[in-house]
Amino acid sequence: MKNISLIIPVYNRPDEIDELLDSLTKQSETNFEVIVVEDGSTLSCENVVQRYADRLRLSYYFIPNGGPGQARNYGATKATGDFFIVLDSDCILPEDYIRRVNEGLAATGADAFGGPDRASENFTYIQKAINYSMTSFFTTGGIRGGKRELDRFYPRSFNMGICREAYERLGGFSKMRFGEDIDFSIRLYEAGYKVCLFASAWVFHKRRTGWRKFFRQVYNSGIARINLYKKYPHSLKPVHLLPAAFTMGVVVCVGGLPFCLWSLSPLMLYALLVFIDSSLNNKSLRIGLLSIVSAYIQLTGYGCGFFAAAWNRIVRGKGEFAAFEKTFYK
Repeated sequence: MKNISLIIPVYNRPDEIDELLDSLTKQSETNFEVIVVEDGSTLSCENVVQRYADRLRLSYYFIPNGGPGQARNYGATKATGDFFIVLDSDCILPEDYIRRVNEGLAATGADAFGGPDRASENFTYIQKAINYSMTSFFTTGGIRGGKRELDRFYPRSFNMGICREAYERLGGFSKMRFGEDIDFSIRLYEAGYKVCLFASAWVFHKRRTGWRKFFRQVYNSGIARINLYKKYPHSLKPVHLLPAAFTMGVVVCVGGLPFCLWSLSPLMLYALLVFIDSSLNNKSLRIGLLSIVSAYIQLTGYGCGFFAAAWNRIVRGKGEFAAFEKTFYK
């Protein structure tokens, strides 16, 4: 059984880190330490962390804001484990999460792994709808660890494990502000490390609580995809083009509205598909309806970010920092 270090960057989310730490006190296996790195927050979680000091092997550090990747790298320098797991602060772990990770590592000998995410029963309707749009085959192609997928599985930083040797050899996370987890996963594959999906090691992932924040999140993901393409041209796959194609389709269909209402039929058919699938999966017509909104935001937000990045990075030839200074580095 490996000694595990859980590394958690946090930025202005004391309530969420409280829920995450509480879930860690309930783990069925306890071969782990917890390292919380406050990434220049103005709303500190230090008092929250201190409440768990007698129940967890726990360390807390405050550093100037540099983004989640650099906060994880700092945490890794303080970690004592031979296997690192990075988590987002808005995650909650089921009681058997560590046990399932231990079982996965023993069964596969993986150098790195990733796990899926789910919505908890006590999440809001909007959070459940957003969870659907981020995990459904009909919106993301199953690339986040779903049963059906259109691309190779790349671990993401909300639930991602890496052995110490690989982490140190690859130099940790890059300075990319967004997409740094996919960048790291690509480097793991290219270096020949064994990367696995641990389907049973899932987490509850709260994500954004409103539509505007969700749009900004997926917009930045679209930007990140082009930035990844500039570093690794082979990483851009057909599945990554689907949101951009969908966004263009929305523009074409809506543009035809004054002439023919039939132009909206493809959008209506897609909305019906999402409604039926989400309603059945979530056993809720309300979540099904909200999932139509979240699916359209997820696809068009990503598509808009993708187009903006393609224009700035590919057509205008700007560098990553110069093209998105306001978006990435504040």
